[in-house]
Amino acid sequence: MKKIGIIALALFMQHISAQNNRFVYQVTMKPDAENKTDIKTENAYLDISAEKSIFYSENRYKRDSILQKAFQGGGGRGSVSREQMEGVRTNINYSVEKDKSSQKTTFKDRIGRDIYSYEEDRPLNWKMSSETTKIGDYKVQKATTDFAGRKWTAWFTTDLPYQDGPYKFGGLPGLIVKVEDDKGEYSFDLMKNYKIGEIATLNQFGNTLKVKRADYLKQQEKYKTDPMSFMQSGGGGGFAGTVRVGGRGGGNQNPADMRKRMEERVKEEIKKNSNPIELQ
Repeated sequence: MKKIGIIALALFMQHISAQNNRFVYQVTMKPDAENKTDIKTENAYLDISAEKSIFYSENRYKRDSILQKAFQGGGGRGSVSREQMEGVRTNINYSVEKDKSSQKTTFKDRIGRDIYSYEEDRPLNWKMSSETTKIGDYKVQKATTDFAGRKWTAWFTTDLPYQDGPYKFGGLPGLIVKVEDDKGEYSFDLMKNYKIGEIATLNQFGNTLKVKRADYLKQQEKYKTDPMSFMQSGGGGGFAGTVRVGGRGGGNQNPADMRKRMEERVKEEIKKNSNPIELQ
């Protein structure tokens, strides 16, 4: 009887873990306000369990895995090639976690060496439409909302019984299959979904600072004007002294030159991300 009980428990646990789902979205972005022809596309995951969901970039997850392996393999001071890091570049450095019991949405984003975490304080007020269509295999219904300075149109399906969606979107009677802003600058399109054993745990290199949304926005503005003040000496955005990102040319490089090059690179990145998803 004891053996049967253990088998039953194992099967039950297997059933529970199989309830975790991963929804893969293609995210299309025009992040450069000066160059709207520069269109970025990458995949992001929405992992959903019974307790919560988390939305994050596929490349960010791959990048963190590379850095973690380098850190562990190098006894706490590993190195990775610049080519490795170029292959996992992402425009989605944030993650969004939704807690089902508390109905709270937590946004996390890296600024320099630290992760800033805040609880979203603006509700999504959806206007439901009777309009329906079909996207892929799903019958979908239209809903619209104004959020963070953009007008959004979402298409959700009750075929997938999750009141969830990509980014901060959710709260509709089914899963959001597609959501885009009226300027065509940001869109999220469901590509596929499958069962997973457990939802991802993201590496949080550096400190995690819990702040109000207004404080996060202030820090973001400071970072745009003086990014190097957010970096530790030697740079690395949270990996300084732990994982070194190397390139060609060997190790005898002037620290001042390295810092100058890094500052130029960071400012160029900021310039190319002048059209954020949230305008307000």
